[in-house]
Formats: sequence, C-alpha cells, structure tokens
Amino acid sequence: MSEEMSNSSSISHFLLLPLADTRQLQLLHFCLFLAISLAALLGNGLIISAVACGHHLHTPMFFFLLNLALTDLGFICTTVPKAMHNSLWNTRNISYSGCAAQVFFFLFFMSAEYFILTVMCYDRYVSICKPLHYGTLLGSRACAHMAAAAWASGFFTALLHTANTFSLPLCQGNALSQFLCEIPQILKLSCSNFKLRELGLIATSTCLCFGSFVFIAFSYVQIFRAVLRIPSEQGQYKVFSTCLPHLAMVSPFLSTAVFSHLKPLSISSPSLDLTLSVLYSVMSPALNPFIYSLRNQELRAAVWTLKTGWYQEH
Repeated sequence: MSEEMSNSSSISHFLLLPLADTRQLQLLHFCLFLAISLAALLGNGLIISAVACGHHLHTPMFFFLLNLALTDLGFICTTVPKAMHNSLWNTRNISYSGCAAQVFFFLFFMSAEYFILTVMCYDRYVSICKPLHYGTLLGSRACAHMAAAAWASGFFTALLHTANTFSLPLCQGNALSQFLCEIPQILKLSCSNFKLRELGLIATSTCLCFGSFVFIAFSYVQIFRAVLRIPSEQGQYKVFSTCLPHLAMVSPFLSTAVFSHLKPLSISSPSLDLTLSVLYSVMSPALNPFIYSLRNQELRAAVWTLKTGWYQEH
C-alpha cells in the first residue's frame, strides 16, 4: 500500500517493488542476484586486470574496453546490492537520500557506458575504414580526451536529471513500481506541472542518444561495406572478430533500455518493466565481459596469462 504524503519534504523513504511475493522466491532471487553480481565482478575485474597488466593490450580498443568494464562494475554495484538486501531481509524500503543517490549513479554509469560504446564504435570505424589515419586520430591523448568526455557527459547528465527530479513536489504516495529508483517511476508521484521540465530534459537526452545511435548505425554500415571488400575469408573473420563483440554489447543494452523508457503505456506492466530493467541494468553488465572475451583471442590469452601467474605465485 502506498503511503499518502503531502509533499516531497515529508517523504523519508520510498517503497520499491518486491521481486517476489513468497519468502522462498525472495531467497531464490537473492541467490540469483548474488551469482550474477559475482560473475560480473569476476569478469569485469579480470578484464581490468588483464588490460592494466598486459602491456601489449595498451591499445585504444582495450583502453576503451577497460573503461566499459569500469562502468559495468558501477552499474552492478548501484542496482544489485539494494535489491539483494531487500530480498534477504524481506523489506521494500529505500531512504529518500538513498533513492536520490541510486538515481544519480544509475544515470551516471548508464550514460557513461552508452557514450563509451559510441567511442568504441568510432575506434572500430577508424581502424577498419581509415587504417592509415588510426595513429593520428586515436593517439593516447585523443583516447584520454574521448574517455574523459564520456565520463563527464555521464556525470552532468546524471546531475541535471537527479537535481531536477528530486526538486519536484511529490504528493502521489511513495510506492515505486520498480525494484530500483528510476526517474519515470518517481515522476508518476509528482503533482506539479514542473515535471514538464524533466520531460524536456528527457527529450534532450533522447535526441542526444538518438544522434549517437545514428552514428553507430552509419559506422557499422561503412564497416560492413569495407569488410565485404576484403578478398580473403580469413581477413574478413579477423575483422569481424573485433566488431561483432561490440555489436553484441550495444544491441541488447540499447534496445532494452530504449524500449523500457519509450514503450507505449498501453503495453506497460510491472512485470514487463521489471524484466526489462533486469536485462539492461543487471544482465548486460554481467554478460559484457564474457561476450567480448569469447571473440577476442588476445584478451583470452591475457586473462589466461594473468590466471597462470596468480596460481604460480600462490
């Protein structure tokens, strides 16, 4: 049941959507989330360690992959621990400040990940379509600037949306129809016309994301055209092996995130919203390192070397 509140200043906490109704299913969800988070920590941690320790991996592609692994770790640490806590202790509460912090970090890591995926696409485009200019366009300084721009864009996007959302008066209760704090769910509790301001910010962010999507789509059209001109099948396979993992990471993350926020209200339901949120906020960060490592021989070799060295030391 929602608790009626007169305004946002009197709200001390929000009520999140429970993952299950029975105690047995709650404990099952706790175990599943624990396994997923451990897999994400292991996979992304190995990528970060392998790229940091393997000098032959100090290239733009692996530098951006390291940044992607950092965003995935942040994603998991923002969403999963609170869901696990609520499932284990059979509670729905999240504090007002905790909800604001979760919204900020959720948007921060999600936006940064999307922009880093866009930069990774640019890296593949230059590598395949403009190989003679690769060293000039993607030098170490240029890579650092692009990564910094991605993180900074994520930070300011999250700051603007969080500050604007939590400045709105809330008078429609404090129950959120989601297992984590999300802006669309909080806006449903607002009783002010000022939420049009937030909708304007969302529209601006959507246009920016759509621009990145158009860039990614255009880049891959050019990439596939260049690949088809390669005479040998071995050469085509080598190029595809570096592009397909990136495409496999972009597609589910982008499709589920966009559909979750832009789907028609007529097909919206708590179970569908919950499933989509789990897919792009929990499953995607956990699967990304395995998707990339399965198709990249250099990364697999570096991870194996890292594991072998660790076993020898112990």
